[in-house]
Amino acid sequence: MKKAKKIAMVGALTLMVTIGSHSIAGAAIIHSVEAGDTYWKISQRYGVSLTELLSANGANENSVLYVGQQVIVPTAGETYRVRQGDTFWIISQRVNVSVNELMQVNGANDKTVLYVGQTINLPPQVKSYTVKQGDTFWIISSKFGVGVNSLMEANGANQNTILYPGMVLLIPQPPQNNTQKPSVTYITHTVQKGDDFWQLGIKYGVPYGEILEANGLNENSVLYIGQKLRIPVHNIPVKSTPGPQYGELLDWWTEAQYVWPIGVDAKITDFYTGISWNARRTIGSNHADVEPLTAKDTETMKKVWGGSWSWGTRPVIVEVKGRRLAASASAMPHDIQYITNNGFNGHFDVHFLNSTRHKDGAVDEDHQQKIHIAAGK
Repeated sequence: MKKAKKIAMVGALTLMVTIGSHSIAGAAIIHSVEAGDTYWKISQRYGVSLTELLSANGANENSVLYVGQQVIVPTAGETYRVRQGDTFWIISQRVNVSVNELMQVNGANDKTVLYVGQTINLPPQVKSYTVKQGDTFWIISSKFGVGVNSLMEANGANQNTILYPGMVLLIPQPPQNNTQKPSVTYITHTVQKGDDFWQLGIKYGVPYGEILEANGLNENSVLYIGQKLRIPVHNIPVKSTPGPQYGELLDWWTEAQYVWPIGVDAKITDFYTGISWNARRTIGSNHADVEPLTAKDTETMKKVWGGSWSWGTRPVIVEVKGRRLAASASAMPHDIQYITNNGFNGHFDVHFLNSTRHKDGAVDEDHQQKIHIAAGK
């Protein structure tokens, strides 16, 4: 399949073999050269060898790149055709890879929109298999050590799907255990007019202090247009839960604050009643400072606490980026407010495992108890 002729399509080169509602293939993407780019930097960004990149573009190590030039980037893995309802997180779960890794090989971020029928790249470790005479989903799943249901789900198939010799299937990665730990990788940001460290922290979902540290800078450092900055990307593995009604138990300092960064909206569901409302994390470092999105969300939230605002804590599930996190919320409006016209004068607190109070930096045991309830612990 990887030796087949590539076909140019809307800024990407793909060869597709279809099963169910998705397609997989050997592929390449088009990179538009930015200031400071070299073939080596581009090869590192997309995880391909320098030799392959040069060969794909008829270039050599002495070739000069120009801003705006279109460079063909061959991908080392397969591609996936987006289905209805897909998100980067959902696709990453289907093939058992890191959502951050999936986004990185596609040059995507949290604001990247997926469209039905769009073809995206998969990380190099995701492989394909050509069906042979006598193959069944069970035989293939046993061969590669993956669940038969996972194999069918990854390929948009079900028990009624018929396999034919020559059909190409996507093979998801074998399930990973919960011994995986968070890790940090880095991407590069080219400074543009108007950039500042605070806004870059919001854009990339990390405390701006981490950007300063990664670049050996401080709060008084001046940014220059065209300057290259290393941006840390926190890769947070998905944790299993005791049941579908529970949320992942994520440590605030090393996990949860990166899954739900400042400026990102989420759905919050009261664990006991199942009532949900929408909210945005607007600030907060020791825990999440959160505001209802609309006046309707404020009224819904108020009903959960019996019709009045309260410092009383309740276990909640925070749904963000396709993940369900165990948390605890109180419902007293206080201090800084960013969202107006929502009928909520201030923000409310949402705590996660090991998060602390702003006033004294201490762990709130009441919040921690509710978090464990939401996690089924």
